[in-house]
Amino acid sequence: MSTETVRPELLSAIEAAQNKKAGAITVLDLTGLSAFTDYFLLCTGYSTPQVEAISDAVEEALTARGLRPQHREGRSGAEWLLLDYGSFIVHILTERLRLFYDLERLWRMGHRIDFDESAPGSSAPGNAARGVLP
Repeated sequence: MSTETVRPELLSAIEAAQNKKAGAITVLDLTGLSAFTDYFLLCTGYSTPQVEAISDAVEEALTARGLRPQHREGRSGAEWLLLDYGSFIVHILTERLRLFYDLERLWRMGHRIDFDESAPGSSAPGNAARGVLP
């Protein structure tokens, strides 16, 4: 299988989520499978304030790169917040909703990459730290 470089803005979103201690950070590559986006970035917040903090951090990191979400879903106190950046969508869910909706199963035909949430700034399992997907 050939390798692809992870888009820098997607890596920025991952690092922002890691810095807020998001859990189970996963990227689903939906290229060719979805008409509305190429990637999902999924992560878990363990409380509604943490979900909001992760969302704020991701949005702040991407705004610094000149990107603003095309659309937002969820409100203050929500257990699922969504930031739509067009080519990728960030889903931040509480553990309960992540297990209930199981987006990884729903989109299981996409290539899945799990990131190590224990290493903020590394954005990594293996060579994903260098921005390369398997």
